[in-house]
Amino acid sequence: MRQWVIFALGLVSLQALALYFLGQPTFCECGRISLWANEVLSPENSQQFFDWYTFSHVIHGFLFYWLATLLFPRLPVGARLLIAVGVEAGWEVFENTPMVIEHYRQQALAQGYIGDSILNSVMDTLSAVLGFFLAWRLPVWATVLLAAGLEGFVLYMIRDSLVLNILGFFLQPEFISKWQQGG
Repeated sequence: MRQWVIFALGLVSLQALALYFLGQPTFCECGRISLWANEVLSPENSQQFFDWYTFSHVIHGFLFYWLATLLFPRLPVGARLLIAVGVEAGWEVFENTPMVIEHYRQQALAQGYIGDSILNSVMDTLSAVLGFFLAWRLPVWATVLLAAGLEGFVLYMIRDSLVLNILGFFLQPEFISKWQQGG
């Protein structure tokens, strides 16, 4: 397992390097580093170690574990971890391209979004790794319950979630945008 973790850390390093070349800031340009960014509509969102979207990345880890196990059941868990990290790191780089950043800006809760800091993006990937390990160790029913709980909690707290983010890539129902804006 150790060798797979070393390879996975290499992928995360490549992710950070790609984000650097995309021009993403290393840390929050606000001048401070915090463990948690609580306000979604603030310049610190997606800039600090963790934010409300961290929970979605944990769920990514659940999903990647299940998919990798379904598609590659004979691969060692370390190899499946490497696949999951590769997919998450790839997503993090894609998510921080100008095209995707602009797409997010069109959504109710992402106006003014500048993308992730490198710190936040790396922590998002490590959060997916946490989700992967939880899904590996917990019974399926517990992971499903945890995923539903995390989705529901974030939906209640900030009127956004992984499901709404995915939906937003395909269509943006006006009633959801109004609800997210507090209407």
